[in-house]
Amino acid sequence: MGESYRGGVPLVEAVRSGFVESVHHGSVVVLDGAGSVVSAAGDVQSPIFPRSSNKPMQAVAMLRSGLRLADPADLAVVCASHSGEEFHVSRIEALLRTGGLTEDALHCPPDLPLAPEAQAAVFRAGGGPSRLRMNCSGKHTGMLLTCLVAGWPTDGYWRPEHPLQQRVTTVVEEFTGEDVAATGIDGCGAPVLAVSLTGLARAFLRLVAAGPDSVERTVADAMRAHPLLVSGTGADDALLMSGVPGLLMKSGAEGVVAAALPGGGAVAVKVDDGAARARRPVLVSALRRLGVTTPVLDELAELPLYGGGDLVGAIRTRW
Repeated sequence: MGESYRGGVPLVEAVRSGFVESVHHGSVVVLDGAGSVVSAAGDVQSPIFPRSSNKPMQAVAMLRSGLRLADPADLAVVCASHSGEEFHVSRIEALLRTGGLTEDALHCPPDLPLAPEAQAAVFRAGGGPSRLRMNCSGKHTGMLLTCLVAGWPTDGYWRPEHPLQQRVTTVVEEFTGEDVAATGIDGCGAPVLAVSLTGLARAFLRLVAAGPDSVERTVADAMRAHPLLVSGTGADDALLMSGVPGLLMKSGAEGVVAAALPGGGAVAVKVDDGAARARRPVLVSALRRLGVTTPVLDELAELPLYGGGDLVGAIRTRW
């Protein structure tokens, strides 16, 4: 077991009516294009669970194990924490059918869509939680299809001792340059592997710096070409990958996000209290330290706070 994460420093503040009502603590690391740390705050060396920010590396392990998808959009949804919109669900259903599988084969738990409008549509249609609409269903579908191609059992594909999950561990250690400090069970039921923020940023840098014919570049290109499939309408990942040319980004639960630019560098963020609202301002600040000046950063640098329907404050970075 590695040393536990020791916590971060004040990174983000919520200011309402001119009064600082809360402060989010966390850690952030910024690497240059060569992988050297150029800026950091908090604990960037102790391991954390990156949660869904590990998905690009999980996808690399699937491709190395034999998974082949004709459409890059299918690979993007395999890497997704999707919002459960119809264009996500229909694509995942179609992928399952290519393997002769149904929703019942997925180990991820039944859930409602993350997107409020998609959730409302489910209720209007008289539906409820389903495995397909769970935000990790694309990843689980990719894992099942990989097992079929590799000749591995689909039963227990989510268990840490399964050959596929062992391959994932190998890839994570290779890309981060670290031994996995701990193996946990993610919210979707698949393993989640603990590495440092520095290792996570290093892995994303490798994804965007890889040669055009490499497996890792295939993953990065698919995600960047289809940001809506990776996340959903109005999601940070979709907005930033669409607005910053070349950016690869993947958010994870509990306030984690990682991003990288080819030739530009990489970033990894962990918000201690897990608040998703706090990671975006820190990421914007970190990307600016890499010299990114696109208009979308100005648009997303602060999150508005409302009172009685009126704008009364903002969530903004202190770092």
